[in-house]
Amino acid sequence: MAGLYILLLGLVLPQFLAVFARREQCIDPGDPAAMRRMRALRALCPCLGSQSRPARSEDRGRATGTVPAAVTTFAAVGTSLLKRLQDNEGDRVETYRELESVLQGDDGCLTSGVVNRLIAEASRDMRAAQGVTGDVKTAASDILVALARSHFHFVMSELQSHLKAMGKVPDEIVLLTVGKMARSYALRCIPFVGMTLLALRAVLSRVGSGRILRAVCSVLEQWSKGVNTYFGNQEQCPFPRKGVAQSCEAIYPVFRYAMANWLDCKEEEDKQAVLGAVAAMMEVLLHEEQHREHAWEQVFWLLHQYQEVRDTSRVSKSLSYVLDVLEGVQTPIPQGTALAISTAVHRQLSDATKEPGPAHRAVLSRCIVLQARMCPAETVVFLRSQLSSGSEAGRVAALGLLGALAHSDAPETREKLPQVVEAVQSVCNHPSAQVRRAVLEFIRELLSSGSQSCWAWDVVGHIFIEFSRTSGRLVAGGLFAWETQEDGALRALCMDILGSLDVSLRGMTKLLWPRLLQYVVPAQYSGMLIPLSRCLRALVERRERAGCKEEEEEPDAMDSQERAQLPAPQVLFVRLLVVAAAPNASSERAVAALQLLQALHGRIHRALGAAWATEIPLVLQYLEGRTESSLDSAEWEHRVLKFLRASLEPIEDKAWTVGLSRELSQQLGSSAPGSWEKLFLYKALGTTLAACRDLRHVQGQVLRFLQETNPVELSEAQGMISVVSHAAENHFHLVLDTVTMFSAAFTRAWFCQTSTGWKVQRRQKMERAQAVCAALMRTYSGIALRAPKEQLLTRVDKEIMGNILRLSRAKQRDLQLKLALVQSITEVSCAIQAVGDCGSFELSLKQEATRILLDWIKGEPWDSVVYGVFQVLEELSKLRPPLSREEHRNLLAVCCQSVLSYPSKERMDKGRKTVRATVNMQLLHRRGMEDLGHLIATLLEAEKTSACFDDMVHRGRPCKQFGFLMGLLVFQTSLATSCERAWVCLDYLLQMQDKTVKVVPQADESRCLCEELVNPDSKAPVETCSKIAKAVCKCIPPAQATDFLTAVLDSLLRVTPRRARAVWKWVFVFLVECRKEILQEVPKILNTLCTYMQQSTHRPFLLRAVFLLAHFHREPVISSLLQKGMPMDSDTVELWRSLGRSILGIQVLRCLVEKLNRAGNNRRGTDSSACEQHNRQTALETLTITRAISEVVLSLRSTEELRQLLPHLLPSLLRWASEMLGEERLLSPMSSWRQLFLEGRVLEEKPCRIFLSAIELVLGKCVAQKWMQLLVNRAVWARLENPLAHPEGVCLLSGVLLHAGLVSPCLVKNLLPWLDSCSVKLRVTAAAFFAELEGAECELKAVKEMAAEVNSWRSRSQQLRRRS
Repeated sequence: MAGLYILLLGLVLPQFLAVFARREQCIDPGDPAAMRRMRALRALCPCLGSQSRPARSEDRGRATGTVPAAVTTFAAVGTSLLKRLQDNEGDRVETYRELESVLQGDDGCLTSGVVNRLIAEASRDMRAAQGVTGDVKTAASDILVALARSHFHFVMSELQSHLKAMGKVPDEIVLLTVGKMARSYALRCIPFVGMTLLALRAVLSRVGSGRILRAVCSVLEQWSKGVNTYFGNQEQCPFPRKGVAQSCEAIYPVFRYAMANWLDCKEEEDKQAVLGAVAAMMEVLLHEEQHREHAWEQVFWLLHQYQEVRDTSRVSKSLSYVLDVLEGVQTPIPQGTALAISTAVHRQLSDATKEPGPAHRAVLSRCIVLQARMCPAETVVFLRSQLSSGSEAGRVAALGLLGALAHSDAPETREKLPQVVEAVQSVCNHPSAQVRRAVLEFIRELLSSGSQSCWAWDVVGHIFIEFSRTSGRLVAGGLFAWETQEDGALRALCMDILGSLDVSLRGMTKLLWPRLLQYVVPAQYSGMLIPLSRCLRALVERRERAGCKEEEEEPDAMDSQERAQLPAPQVLFVRLLVVAAAPNASSERAVAALQLLQALHGRIHRALGAAWATEIPLVLQYLEGRTESSLDSAEWEHRVLKFLRASLEPIEDKAWTVGLSRELSQQLGSSAPGSWEKLFLYKALGTTLAACRDLRHVQGQVLRFLQETNPVELSEAQGMISVVSHAAENHFHLVLDTVTMFSAAFTRAWFCQTSTGWKVQRRQKMERAQAVCAALMRTYSGIALRAPKEQLLTRVDKEIMGNILRLSRAKQRDLQLKLALVQSITEVSCAIQAVGDCGSFELSLKQEATRILLDWIKGEPWDSVVYGVFQVLEELSKLRPPLSREEHRNLLAVCCQSVLSYPSKERMDKGRKTVRATVNMQLLHRRGMEDLGHLIATLLEAEKTSACFDDMVHRGRPCKQFGFLMGLLVFQTSLATSCERAWVCLDYLLQMQDKTVKVVPQADESRCLCEELVNPDSKAPVETCSKIAKAVCKCIPPAQATDFLTAVLDSLLRVTPRRARAVWKWVFVFLVECRKEILQEVPKILNTLCTYMQQSTHRPFLLRAVFLLAHFHREPVISSLLQKGMPMDSDTVELWRSLGRSILGIQVLRCLVEKLNRAGNNRRGTDSSACEQHNRQTALETLTITRAISEVVLSLRSTEELRQLLPHLLPSLLRWASEMLGEERLLSPMSSWRQLFLEGRVLEEKPCRIFLSAIELVLGKCVAQKWMQLLVNRAVWARLENPLAHPEGVCLLSGVLLHAGLVSPCLVKNLLPWLDSCSVKLRVTAAAFFAELEGAECELKAVKEMAAEVNSWRSRSQQLRRRS
């Protein structure tokens, strides 16, 4: 029978439990009998191996039943953790946390027995009077809140039982847990509101202050907020609805008690807690009309709390909640209350002593917005009054609140916006930067509100005005640092506001388009072009997408375009072109300008669409990846002008092009003289005239510039030349005829103008006439450069070159005319060469031009070099017809004579010239030699034979730059095109040197070998070249060795790697053959070689040259390298390493060791500042030597030789490591701050560490790895660097050296003198070293002898001390 009952129970009970579980949520928790029945039914579930699951809102529509067997894992884990709690095993806090994580995935799988035991265990921990920590109580509270997710009624019943405990105030943790329940399960707590508040009312009289008061206030605040949540979400609650009056009746007594007894709290935390509770209860009571009047009375108390509490953010949140409820119940605010709220909120925002944070500021703004929805007129009037009469902080706060109102979407508020905008416009020009920033922030809020009224968008202009004002102040300068920062921030804010405009709103294409387009043209707004371009391009896209279907616009937006003054198409085009071409602007601005041009192509001209669709992407492609620093301004300007030329080609409208040229002329008049913009406008105007098809207009513009330009102003003259020369690209004959006509008229009137008047007037007229001549000469050459290639040759000879030479025939040439002559002839020569295949064309005036230039050289040899006459002759020599032999002879004779006539350095010194004049003369002399060398090279390449050099020999004057010219000819001998003529020139140069200075007998041999090499029957050119090199190098004077090497190394920059090898052979031969003669010049030669180390292709040859130099002159080379000092650059390090790798490595190292020893012997006492300075310089010298030793040792190949040198090297390094012990840096009183800076860079690393690193590197090369590892394991290097542990480190080092077999008699002999040194550090080091040596248990005879020698030395030293 029992089995039958169990079977029936298993079949029927699960269905019964499922039905009952769905009704569980509707059970009144206040009914004890119903709760007992529920617990009894749940207790039956374990008997069947499953339990019912309470129905939840998300289970609606799904079948409910027993829990699957798979979830028994959670139950098992929960049971296990509960057992740990009951047995008091492990950390209870950790166990509670694990249980909490299990309950998060519980889903109601725990049995009722486990739930009841868990609730009992957590309650016991929460209510324990002692023996339980606060963390355990908090964890127990959290576990109950987590358990309430699936067993809410069980947990709430337990908490209610604690609240109703008679005779005592509930524990703090119990109250906090009740508050957490309301915060986590607000709607499920509604049935328990009356019960909970009733229980709290019973204990209110026993609540004082402190923690219990704050806990009770927390419960009241959370449960009142839960009731407010219920009022707005009643349809989501499964319980029967409760009326507002019922909830207010439960809260009102508690509210009255709190207002009567808790408002006079003293502690800040108590005030905050009471404030939160009272404000939350006020929100509930405001829903009931009968309590509303009493709640309004407490609003003033709430505002008074701004003065009572330190953290006012809680007050603002409470005020925001109250106003939110008032808006919901649609209750008007009394007038006095509205003013009080506005005043309190404004005072909080404008109080500089306690500025609110961003979150608090947002809550305060929301309070004003909520109030403005209920009483907009009073709120706007108050804020306007603060704008007109408030302080700076008050104005800023009022503007911020007005911005919040502008962004509000309430109809009542938006009706007042015209008044708000009018009030804000009155403070737009306020002197305070903070107020102007607040105005901009208001404009941002207004524009982002989506208003489609014209009065709202009229404020866009202020953004540009403010940007122009701040930019002007920054450009003018003279600001304080804080003013500069403020203005920079305002500029950035203006750009940010414009960049964040939302142009996707309805009606923006007609509302915003005219307002933004008018700000493209003014130059003061160019900095705003990037965001402005983005907005306009977006508007254009919207217009194009709309097509013929116009958008519906607001009535007051229809006349926006009529009221705005829109710029003309040509004006837009010119302005955007100038912005795009600006060299100092960022590439982003240029991209924005070009993109805006492409978007506006329809407005500028209908024919530009197809052309710009191809041209603008190409121009933008050039800008990709280029920054302001990497952008070549000249190349970019050329591309922009090319774009302008391509843009004008498809336009056949003459009137439009003429209008564009007139607009360019008008903007030229308003541009600053000499500015980049004006120079570019000149070129753009010339390009426009070249594309213009109205020839009469073109001729008139060219003639106007020729007549009206003031040639004395160089910028205007250059602009005129740009206009005329660019216009000649397509109108070559027209422009040339116009210029020739003007030039002829000017020449006829020239004599009359300069021959009349007073002397001063005649001089002024002469200066102006020469300026006009110079401008015309450069205009002719500019026309030649821009002329079409197929038309140039027909008129370049007589009309261009002829007019240039005619205008240059002045009795006295001033600076401007000389420069114009050089520049114009050069440009005409280059223009003819650029034509390419000139056919039979010959420049008939070449001889005359050459004669004029040679006459100039003869009369003013120094000025001719300054103005670059040799370069002009070089370009002329490339043109036909070729000069005759006599003309060549004369040209070379004059040029060589002018260069060789410069006074020597000795003569300059004797003439008592200033140092600056001497330096300038030397630079001028060097430039003349370089120009002469290039001229000779050009003549060698251009001439077919070498007969023109037969008469270069001049008797009675030696060649002062023999070495330099030899270097130039060495380069020419490596070129296949000119090697034969170079050998001939070399022969003549040797003759020139041998005429007056008998150099060496090899000069005759060199000339014979040169003649043999020129002979076509020569059989062995390679051997002959080698012999010539050896013989010629001996002819070079030692004082000119540096000039020879400089010329050779300079030529290597222009030669191919294959030819470079032949040139380097000359350098190697020179260093070998002249090794004895160049001893005094070794430092100069080494410095010359080091300056070319950056050329990676020639680095191996340079290292080879340094090796050869060091092979013959080791001491000077090492000394010169050491002069570079510290820190060593990468080139010096590579030189030391290359010497270490060579066969000279050990010799270089030995030399460095000797220098290090000598540096130590040169130390003086420290009695005076001079001695201290000397010792510091010595120490810096030792650091440089040590770094060099490290680099040489690192690259050394021979270990055995290094071991032999160790007895001398190790004491030197160890000595300086000891001397520098404890030194942070070697700084002392100095002569200059520059020296302090340089030496501060040198000694970023401790000096002692540099010497110890060198010792470690040397030993690493000499001993096995196990000994080095032993040194590391015993921390020897760290001990040696520590002043306190240094003796111990020396002992350890001595022991390792002894066992490694590196302690030799020579080493001991070098260390013995330290025992009697005047330096305490050296005596301590030596004592530590020999102490380890004496104490070593070693049977080696040599060691014993060394120990005996040490003892003998000590005894002798003691005897000497006693006698003294």
